[in-house]
Amino acid sequence: MTEIIAPKDIEKRSFEIITELLGSRRLDPENEPVIKRVIHTTADFDFADSLIFSPHAVEQGLRALRAGCDIVTDTQMAKAGISKPALEKLGGRVHCFMSDADVAQEAQKRGLTRAAVSMERAAALQNPSIFAVGNAPTALLRLRELIDDGRVAPALVIGVPVGFVNVVESKEQILSSSVPHIVARGRKGGSAVAAAICNALLYQLTR
Repeated sequence: MTEIIAPKDIEKRSFEIITELLGSRRLDPENEPVIKRVIHTTADFDFADSLIFSPHAVEQGLRALRAGCDIVTDTQMAKAGISKPALEKLGGRVHCFMSDADVAQEAQKRGLTRAAVSMERAAALQNPSIFAVGNAPTALLRLRELIDDGRVAPALVIGVPVGFVNVVESKEQILSSSVPHIVARGRKGGSAVAAAICNALLYQLTR
């Protein structure tokens, strides 16, 4: 039977259904809001197992956002999906350099992907940043190199690219790093997942 639900209550009811379908599964309370929002975004319960959190990654992300950090994404889609009003309320901005003409020119000149070059541009930002990568494994690989070289120290890395070429390998590079991280192990992920994780953090501070 179809449920009659007021528009304002649809999200609440969705989360109730997610909790019901998780059954006896108990999630870490710190990570639970992130896991459930990703499931809400994707309707994919595999994320309850595949999302890997470094110790207190959520707490570190919340602390950074509360202090006014920025968010860097690897796609305009992820940028569009992140709640700008919530981020701006905390004093932060969201950046994506993928569409910048000079990034495209430099990438072509050097034989790199735009995603890799965009991470270099992001490393030059003055404000501390959370990096949310939902599409490009080369962004994660370059980010790990920049971290190892001491050129950037992300407040948090959200590593959830989707696909086949170097996807698993790029995520393992972040999983083996000392930087705070939330990673979707395996091939699943995407820009919507990256945005959902960012919003799960933002909503805890602004709703």
